[in-house]
Amino acid sequence: MEKFARLHGHLRSRGIAHGDNEFRPGRAKATLLSQAHCPQYVSAMVDGTLDARALRRMGLPWSEALMKRSCIAPMGTLMTAQLALQHGIACHLAGGTHHAHYDFGSGFCIFNDQAFAVRQLLDRGVVKKVLMFDCDVHQGDGTAAMLADEPRAFTCSIHCEKNFPVRKMKSDLDVGLPLGMTDQDYLDTVFETLEQLLDLVQPDLVFYDAGVDIFQHDPLGRLHITEQGIADRDRGVLARCRQRNVPVATVIGGGYDDDRDALAQRHAIVVEAASEVHSFL
Repeated sequence: MEKFARLHGHLRSRGIAHGDNEFRPGRAKATLLSQAHCPQYVSAMVDGTLDARALRRMGLPWSEALMKRSCIAPMGTLMTAQLALQHGIACHLAGGTHHAHYDFGSGFCIFNDQAFAVRQLLDRGVVKKVLMFDCDVHQGDGTAAMLADEPRAFTCSIHCEKNFPVRKMKSDLDVGLPLGMTDQDYLDTVFETLEQLLDLVQPDLVFYDAGVDIFQHDPLGRLHITEQGIADRDRGVLARCRQRNVPVATVIGGGYDDDRDALAQRHAIVVEAASEVHSFL
């Protein structure tokens, strides 16, 4: 969890994050989380009464600190979406817990922040159509499953096909990438897919999962994308949304590295790209 604080510290040191553009979300109550997730699962998670099998599937030991973060992150993604609708671009320094399903956690994900935020926005009538554009290296299986019955939310996952989860869910559009894919082929695929979907879906808002586990040395990635490739992806995605006047809310998604500072700086790329795009377009 320390990468989150290091990410914020790095952006502060760069002068990108400061008092005038930072917002702090509150903690979601169990009743609110239960509007997206199974109430029994939410209660067991909050109370710390999940059984050992459920904890193994989640991949994390239960703790008060984990619960605090897990209840704040969905509110952070919702706040990010609301800010994006106001300002055009907004970035959450957490989020992207796309392996969390309706009634269980999986793959280090407890509650699905994006599915939660989408439900809130649609139910309140804030937006009519959203595009979930997930570029984490792992398929957004939980998001796909939780929004499968929601025609106003279009789910797209661009991921390494031979990677977690073994059992994939069906997104509205799944783009499975081969092992070892390199920068140019990857960027061509991402940009072509996004442009087609912006035309097809015509969303009021894009949720962009900017996972950095596509990085060539990420231990859980299995693609061969450089840090420059990540930067080019993030700038390209945000610029294309900006050029069409489609608000975009970003979440950091996955990223794994024993060098926590290097990982935090990798996660910062999307925020740096947002700063550049917002300034120059």
